[in-house]
Amino acid sequence: MKLSELLKNVKPIAVHGDIDIDIKGVNIDSRKIENGHLFIAMKGTQVDGHKFIDKAIALGATAILLEDMPETLEDKVTYVQVKSTEEDAGKVATLFYGDPSKKLKLVGVTGTNGKTTIATLLYEMFREFGYKVGLLSTVCNYIDDKAIPADHTTPDPIELNRLLGDMVAEGCEYAFMECSSHAIHQRRISGLDFTGAIFTNLTRDHLDYHKTFENYRNAKKMFFDDLSKNAFAITNADDKNGMIMVQNTKATIKTYSIKRMADFRAKILECHFEGMYLEIDGKEVGVQFIGKFNVSNLLAVYGAAVMLGKKPEDILVALSTLKSVNGRLEPIQSPEGYTAIVDYAHTPDALENVLAAIHEVLDTKGGHIITVCGAGGHRDKGKRPLMAQEAVKQSDTVILTSDNPRDEDPQAIINDMLAGLDTKQKKKVLNIVDRKEAIRTAAMMAKKGDVILVAGKGHENYQEINGVKHHFDDHEVIREIFGIK
Repeated sequence: MKLSELLKNVKPIAVHGDIDIDIKGVNIDSRKIENGHLFIAMKGTQVDGHKFIDKAIALGATAILLEDMPETLEDKVTYVQVKSTEEDAGKVATLFYGDPSKKLKLVGVTGTNGKTTIATLLYEMFREFGYKVGLLSTVCNYIDDKAIPADHTTPDPIELNRLLGDMVAEGCEYAFMECSSHAIHQRRISGLDFTGAIFTNLTRDHLDYHKTFENYRNAKKMFFDDLSKNAFAITNADDKNGMIMVQNTKATIKTYSIKRMADFRAKILECHFEGMYLEIDGKEVGVQFIGKFNVSNLLAVYGAAVMLGKKPEDILVALSTLKSVNGRLEPIQSPEGYTAIVDYAHTPDALENVLAAIHEVLDTKGGHIITVCGAGGHRDKGKRPLMAQEAVKQSDTVILTSDNPRDEDPQAIINDMLAGLDTKQKKKVLNIVDRKEAIRTAAMMAKKGDVILVAGKGHENYQEINGVKHHFDDHEVIREIFGIK
């Protein structure tokens, strides 16, 4: 593809060299450069790509997209200077891969919690309807039934457009993706054409990156600001930021709620550990999920499917067949009659939601709640005491343990959590650094009818300690301790 074609949606400040050259590949990672490639020099949060321009040229790059012109220019290389390579990388990548987002119906999901669940359930539902579907999620990317492991919630713009291009090539008609605040802020989704967007909720998360809650909220809002008038925006009317998200959007706005009037509404009729009976838009349906927050998630899925043209009755039948996403409120029954629940909850409000969901079932049956949780190293330290407070508030016993300490001292993380508790609260807290031992201790304490919540890792099958990943899967550990396969 000609460089001039790739620059169609870009406004260069200056160009040095021939833009009529053929480009055989586009990369932001200099290590992946080959002959005839365009190298995009991005000023990342950790590394400045401008430092690798010489390396990219040595590997065969014939064109460079950059913000700062070097003092010495190579004769056979074209330099294109722009205001922001971060902004323009996606626009270039999407054209190189044939503008894939225009060739399928792409729906993005953003918010603090529920992104993985909603995107995955939409993917499963539309496959159930008989379509070929793509999924871009934290857990795994899928091109129809083919799994492609995921490293970030949202890949970089090159990888993202390549994946979407592969989905189109495989005949996918729909794609559902999580859009993290990092990805929106870093313009990884720039240049994509979204059919629809969903907002879940907004609570404290990623403040190590965004610094303030307002910055975090504005990053999410940017996604809705950029939607076209042909798109739809579905927002959670139960979240105080729900309407803020869509106040400047050109898209068609729809709301969902379990508390107030909205375009899509639901209420809980019955609740058990195996699932719930709901009323959605006046029709009854049995689902294999528990918890009010999951009702919200299912409503978002329902609303998106309606906006994508599906019949409500077909959607409800499909909803009744769907199962919980790996590591999201997943129950494991012990032979002794108590239940372990594995959940990814790693923010204070996610922990609050999961424990509330457990109470919704338990309060009619009796039984105690033992919560095993920790907090990640090198992440927002401000949420550590809040996590401990939420755990103590709704549990009979709390065991604080390691999550992914990364290269922080695990005990120091636990101490940060303990700092949020008063003397009375500390009386119901144990502190066991070794995660396996913490789960084993919880199992020894549990009696028939009790629930052990093992929170924080969910689908993750590793622990990162001193910067090294070790295999660790909460499901496996629980089954081993329970003596079940």
